[in-house]
Amino acid sequence: MNSISRLWHYIRDYRGHALLNAGFNVMAVIFGVLSILVLKPFLDILFAQSTRVTSAPATPSSLLDLDDFVLDWFNFQLTTYLGDKGQNAALGLVCGVVIVIFFLKNLFRYLAVYVMAGVRNSIERDIRKNLFSRFATLPLAYYAEERTGDLIARMTTDVKEIEWSILRTLETFVRDPLTILASLLMMVAISTKLTLFAFVLILFIGLVIGRIGKTLKRPSAKAQQQQGTLVAIMEEMIGGLRIIKAFAAERFVGDRFDELNDDYKTTMTKLVRRKDLASPMSEFLGISVIVILLWFGGRLVFDGDFEASTFVTFIMLFYNIIAPAKTFSSAYYNIQKGVAAADRVDEIMAIAPEETVAETELTPNFERDIKFDALGFEYIEEQPVLQDINLTINKGERIAFVGQSGAGKSTLVDLLPRFYDPTQGAIFLDGKNIKDIPLRQLRQLMGIVTQEAILFHDTIAANIAFGSEATQEQLEHAARIANAHDFIMETEHGYQTRIGDRGTKLSGGQRQRLTIARAVLNNPPILILDEATSALDTQAEKLVQDALNKVLQGRTSLIIAHRLSTIQDADRIIVMDGGKILESGTHEELLNRDSAYRKFVELQDF
Repeated sequence: MNSISRLWHYIRDYRGHALLNAGFNVMAVIFGVLSILVLKPFLDILFAQSTRVTSAPATPSSLLDLDDFVLDWFNFQLTTYLGDKGQNAALGLVCGVVIVIFFLKNLFRYLAVYVMAGVRNSIERDIRKNLFSRFATLPLAYYAEERTGDLIARMTTDVKEIEWSILRTLETFVRDPLTILASLLMMVAISTKLTLFAFVLILFIGLVIGRIGKTLKRPSAKAQQQQGTLVAIMEEMIGGLRIIKAFAAERFVGDRFDELNDDYKTTMTKLVRRKDLASPMSEFLGISVIVILLWFGGRLVFDGDFEASTFVTFIMLFYNIIAPAKTFSSAYYNIQKGVAAADRVDEIMAIAPEETVAETELTPNFERDIKFDALGFEYIEEQPVLQDINLTINKGERIAFVGQSGAGKSTLVDLLPRFYDPTQGAIFLDGKNIKDIPLRQLRQLMGIVTQEAILFHDTIAANIAFGSEATQEQLEHAARIANAHDFIMETEHGYQTRIGDRGTKLSGGQRQRLTIARAVLNNPPILILDEATSALDTQAEKLVQDALNKVLQGRTSLIIAHRLSTIQDADRIIVMDGGKILESGTHEELLNRDSAYRKFVELQDF
């Protein structure tokens, strides 16, 4: 039952539809049982064995007598009609009643599914929405440990499994138990002795099917994890296809994929075989039970305990129990798959999002300075990346960070927009801890340009205006500052030109200038440049550097650069090594000392 409750919480917002579905299923069950009961008078008339009832039945004194009253009333009406109209007319009447009952049974079955169709898709939409929202708010540290393809699989395949399992849960635990219960009640009314005998056999079937179902959950979880890994490898292969081809590594990548693909095939084969075993086994057990019942009940008919038509009706009611038992076994398998998928989705939803505070109507401004106070940070415990960073950056200053790879430069600037939070110390903006500033409003104070030009499969205008509602004039103004307007106008549709996946239709310099235009569109007071020109050729670098020089005017800037020629005009240069600040000063001041910066310059000049 814990597995069922795990899935049920997804449908809480649609309780009304679920209750309506349950109501229609109840009606379908009632007419389903009636469709079997009306077979008895049909058989009686067919074989000229109908019981003559000469008087109307007495009103039932309790609910326990209600089924006998209904049967006696129906027999009385049928006897009266048979006497007045004849056997052929009575047979026609019974056939008409059968058709009407079967029509109503299937109508309510359809209505039960009809009301749930929108709910199923709504639940799928809600889970996807919640997952996407959580993905957007998870800290970057989480993504450093996860594979993109596996996360995509959780949002697609796993969500679909949950949606399907919810439908199977409703059908299995509403309609099927009611069908079994109603059929059992009618069977008890016909013969308590025969029903007890059948019930023992049903318990045996349930135990066998239950043991099969218990073996499915662990393989289901393993299969879904392997499927996520396959999607991740596909995503990596498509994203790194240029490198794969350049290193002639197609066979290496293919062998790796084939190995995982074979493992997934093996797991799924075992899983499907167990699933497929449930239906034939339950059918074999069911027919075995029916044969035993035919033997036992046939002897009762021979002994004159009840009529042959009554016994046939009893067998049909019992078979009406076997069918739900079979669907229960397959539904239990689907539920276990859904629970395994829900576990993977819940893992994401259980991760704490980025810490923030409620937004205020007053947007914070940057007026004085940024202060790093005794700052420390570590990705892995007891392996510090930054240690005891004390630094004040005044408004309007252009600060450059240099040092060897792994010195902690990028990590330091990533702490300012709170991509990560420091493990020691704090960062203050105009004397206020940035943790006390609403996250969205804090980041609106900053424009960021990274080494990798991250663009989206959309138009040039949409990429520049990303996340904002900018006019055409504002777009063009930002593009002119970034030295991008001229090449944009040379494209096929200007600002409405689509740039392909990650901007593949543009050159590296063009992509980088678009990211600069995007960074300066909203005129942020703080600009962060993380090796914005290091991946460009000389000509592209000159165009981008000219754009940056215009962008940096009047803004507080934090610049990370490997090419020292691009930061000689910085107000201060901070030299870092091993997560610490070694020295700071202007370009001239550091060159006049026996400094680490001077050695960097000499190495680059050489």
